[in-house]
Amino acid sequence: MGDRFGRYSKYIIQERALPDIRDGLKPVQRRILYAMNVEGNTAEKGFRKSAKTVGNVIGNYHPHGDSSVYEAMVRLSQDWKLREVLIEMHGNNGSMDGDPPAAMRYTEARLSKISAELLKDIDKETVDFVLNFDDTDEEPTVLPARYPNLLVNGATGISAGYATDIPSHNLGEVIDATIHLIDNRSASVADLMKYLKGPDFATGGILQGLDGIKQAYETGKGKVIVRSKTHFEDLRGGKQQIVISEIPYEVNKAVLVKKMDEIRLNKKIDGIAEVRDESDRTGLQIVVELKKEANAEGILNYLLKNTDLQVSYNFNMVAIDKKRPQQVGIVRMLTAYIDHQIEVLTRRTTFNLNKAQSRQHIVEGLIKALSILDKVIETIRSSTDKKNAKENLITAFDFSELQAEAIVSLQLYRLTNTDITALEKEAKELATTISQLTKILKDPSEMARVMKEELTEIKTKFANPRKTVIQNEIEELKIDTEVLVAQEEVMVSVTKEGYLKRSSLRSYSASKPEELGIKDTDFPIFVKQMNTLNHVLMFTSKGNLIYRPVHEITDLRWKDIGEHISQTIGLAVDETIVKTVGLVDFLPEATFTFITKDGMIKQTAAKDFIAGRGYKTKASVAIKLKQATDELVNVIYSTDTANQDVFLATNRGFGLRYPVTEVPVVGAKAAGVKAINLKDGDSVIGGLLINRNQAKTDVMMITQRGSVKKMNLSDFDTLGRAKRGLMVLRELKKMPHRLVAMVEVTKETEIVILTTKDKEILLSSQNYQVSDRYSNGSFVLDESVDGEPVLVQVVLPYPVVSKDAPK
Repeated sequence: MGDRFGRYSKYIIQERALPDIRDGLKPVQRRILYAMNVEGNTAEKGFRKSAKTVGNVIGNYHPHGDSSVYEAMVRLSQDWKLREVLIEMHGNNGSMDGDPPAAMRYTEARLSKISAELLKDIDKETVDFVLNFDDTDEEPTVLPARYPNLLVNGATGISAGYATDIPSHNLGEVIDATIHLIDNRSASVADLMKYLKGPDFATGGILQGLDGIKQAYETGKGKVIVRSKTHFEDLRGGKQQIVISEIPYEVNKAVLVKKMDEIRLNKKIDGIAEVRDESDRTGLQIVVELKKEANAEGILNYLLKNTDLQVSYNFNMVAIDKKRPQQVGIVRMLTAYIDHQIEVLTRRTTFNLNKAQSRQHIVEGLIKALSILDKVIETIRSSTDKKNAKENLITAFDFSELQAEAIVSLQLYRLTNTDITALEKEAKELATTISQLTKILKDPSEMARVMKEELTEIKTKFANPRKTVIQNEIEELKIDTEVLVAQEEVMVSVTKEGYLKRSSLRSYSASKPEELGIKDTDFPIFVKQMNTLNHVLMFTSKGNLIYRPVHEITDLRWKDIGEHISQTIGLAVDETIVKTVGLVDFLPEATFTFITKDGMIKQTAAKDFIAGRGYKTKASVAIKLKQATDELVNVIYSTDTANQDVFLATNRGFGLRYPVTEVPVVGAKAAGVKAINLKDGDSVIGGLLINRNQAKTDVMMITQRGSVKKMNLSDFDTLGRAKRGLMVLRELKKMPHRLVAMVEVTKETEIVILTTKDKEILLSSQNYQVSDRYSNGSFVLDESVDGEPVLVQVVLPYPVVSKDAPK
């Protein structure tokens, strides 16, 4: 089995799927071109039925199925597959939409003009011939190929263990590079790339990535990006449309248009009104009509990234070089081609030289015969037959066999007086030709001159402008969320127990705001009108951050409870949401200030919390807590910390104020610095930022004994970071007060206190006067009857729906 498979593999590698490095053709292509040439089915003659050619190829050279031969023949005629078509075809030869060609009985074909250059001089013993499959005829092992077809038309193929993908190139550029290599056989890839800029696809497009091209040209492997040529057109009514005029090589246009239309139908992005294929016989044109005020640039970027409007092209340049499959760069490709041309030229020149020398010999005999014509005639007349006449001429006048044959075959009318001059002129021309041909064979520089001359002639005759534009860098496609998300104003709510949802403004307005769907034991900690393009950041007691773009929050009715965060992200049993912040954008100057129970503080730039890949299923670290018992107490968002102070309050009744600029700005995973010098057993119960330019910053402090005290922090003395601080309560010897909560208030603020005995006490800030630092406030509950306060929460005012997006 191994032996048989080995033989089969060798056959399909050498004789089927991979092109020859010299003429750039696979065996089936070579046989089709040769068969058409033998039959005289050439560019200067009329078209001939394709079926006749296919039959010829199968019967004489390629004993395989007619469909495989016809498909190969059709591909050679498709101007969107080949940079320079080798066969001209009348009738339906397929399309860029992947339509099949008409059957071979309907189409007609002939060789193209440039094909003649591949087959030129094949009758002058320039290439080796071998017997065909049934030993009744001969076929060439390679074509003379007067231009480097492998690079010009490229190749694709898959065999056993090898595949090839060679892009097409511009004929003029390839010939310029070849001529440069003929003159400088040690030229590098960089030298050749001055002439050969990069691939030139039949379908045009834009090719990005000069490094990928260079790598491929050096090693045979490399990757580039091919994208469509597009432009924007303005329409009436402030609309725009994206017009696509060229698409990447080997992309099926119909499939591409369908995929773009599916994006519109499935509403993956908002803004596409219609996708139309307007291609006709004048050229390709796909139109993506956009809705009014749609982001044209953003939509184009999305289409480039998510459809075949942009594809990556992988070079894998494998060809049969000296009967072996080799991965080759352009230097080896062109060197092999030049070596082939030297052999073709040498064999052609030798053939022409032999022919000229043979004719020269005969002309010399004829001139000699004419000078002694009477004697020659007399000798022939006295001979018995043609054979005897030849023998007598050879014996009498020392003619050679060939000369004697030419003389006896001479017609009488040629024996006129003027013929001697014509023969002498021919002899002179032959002598010049022989001298030139001998020089080509003996002088390598003359051989190089002839090669360059013939290549230049082909360039002049067939070269055309480059179709593919080459750009040095691969442009990174960034897709704005605005393109993917339909902009909408919504109401977002987050509760203490971790339920979140967004509701349409319609649902919010149709209900009473206080009818927010919520559990009896739960309460809202964040309710805000936001846009679907905004961001919600939820900080937990364990120092974690849960990020959600508003458009990804489950859309529910205002009366529904919402989705619990644990459905997507795993939280610890005792982990709660401490603070929720809604952001329009991650401003570069904005920071978050973190305060922990064990007295640590830090500032981190808001941009450090831009979500990474795994945000949907995993919380990220917002602050590193050194002790397992430590907790995040508060997070404050600020866009300007220059005029702000930190104020911290502790359980033992200490308050400390200092400029926030004393707190270093560090990364998301840092633990921060010491915020306050705590006594043993003391802890931070609250912290906030005070604006120095603000005349009044009021807070309400609640103690474990049910006492409430209102205080203005603007008058509080400023000390430094990590100090012990000043007392904000009067220390009692018996049953001293201990702070359990501190909240910032205005006149309208209402507070709910929840006790250990499940009692709720509602307080209004306006009912309390500002006390001094040594006051212990006034009692609002009896701890022995009502229980101790365990939770203090500001009652959130429900927002009024705004037509303008809130800041």
